[in-house]
Amino acid sequence: MEGLAGAYARLCLWAKVPHMRARLSDIAQQAEVSEATVSRVLNDRPGVAPETRQAVLTALDVLGYERPARLRKRSAGLVGLVVPELDNPIFPAFAQIIESALAPTGYTPVLCTQTPGGVREDEYVEMLLDRQVSGIVFVSGLHADTAADHDRYRTLLARPLPIVMINGYAPGIPAPFVSCDDRESAELAVAHLVALGHRRIGLITGPDRFVPVQRKVAGYKAAMGRLTDIAPDELAELTELSLFGVEGGEAAAGRLIERGVTGLVCGSDLMALGAIRAARQRGLSVPGDISVVGYDDSPLMAFTDPPLTTVRQPVAAMAVAAVRALVDEINGHPSPNSEYLFRPELVVRGSTAVARPADPPKRQRPTPSLPIPA
Repeated sequence: MEGLAGAYARLCLWAKVPHMRARLSDIAQQAEVSEATVSRVLNDRPGVAPETRQAVLTALDVLGYERPARLRKRSAGLVGLVVPELDNPIFPAFAQIIESALAPTGYTPVLCTQTPGGVREDEYVEMLLDRQVSGIVFVSGLHADTAADHDRYRTLLARPLPIVMINGYAPGIPAPFVSCDDRESAELAVAHLVALGHRRIGLITGPDRFVPVQRKVAGYKAAMGRLTDIAPDELAELTELSLFGVEGGEAAAGRLIERGVTGLVCGSDLMALGAIRAARQRGLSVPGDISVVGYDDSPLMAFTDPPLTTVRQPVAAMAVAAVRALVDEINGHPSPNSEYLFRPELVVRGSTAVARPADPPKRQRPTPSLPIPA
């Protein structure tokens, strides 16, 4: 029976029976090549560029088709890549570099993107386990949420399944972590604004249950306490925790502007764009009236109006380190179960400027003295 099944499959491939044509069509569409090219790759024929051959094999994996036995040795397997969203351009940047770093190792990433009301992280993990992935990279996942149950990760490690976390350290999970130094990023931003003469500097970032947020708040308070004379209790009025994204940044910035800030440190570039919108809606200019510093250095931030001063995450170095740690784990060479911290970099562009001097107090005109009656 196996011989008949194999013969039938070959006949379908060459005679192009409708069922097989549909499969070839799906693979060709996914790989963005012709059906003839798919056929040559599946039959291990020459005349196909290496990158095209890899694209076809990747399409097979993504669509859930089993690779022909003769081709399986060319792929080490699948690796799950779970990111929270694609609206923030920093996450596609991570995904792209992780994919490039995995390519030489023979592993193919399966990208899983969460959306509000869509598939959750745990559901993606179940799907990845069904695909028999060799490991998973989590970018800004539930591991960064101090309110989340981290037993889900300990269960994966007990299988055992190698995992690596990017941004958001959880000491109870025995796995490698790769993070940008969020505390230092806030300190860099505050120091830059203080050097420009700003004193009332506000902080805008996300909900405080997330580890990167907690670290940014700590860095902000430490720098403000060291570099300004603002009392610690007053810093609470200059800190606004909001939803991540443009809208959250806009709402938080509006409240801080009403409290008289002249500089804003933002937890992401998108929040910084929201802060610039809030300033302009109030007739203020950036950086003439208010200076704004973002975080991430996402693609295209150099081309905004004004070009955004921001603190850059070393995305390339972090992504490569995460891939190396994961592949080492898969190959039986465990990495230390600790956090690898990468230093951020301040990128000064056009959204920050020297603080305007405070308006001098208006001089009162002397009141003419009246003659005292005799």
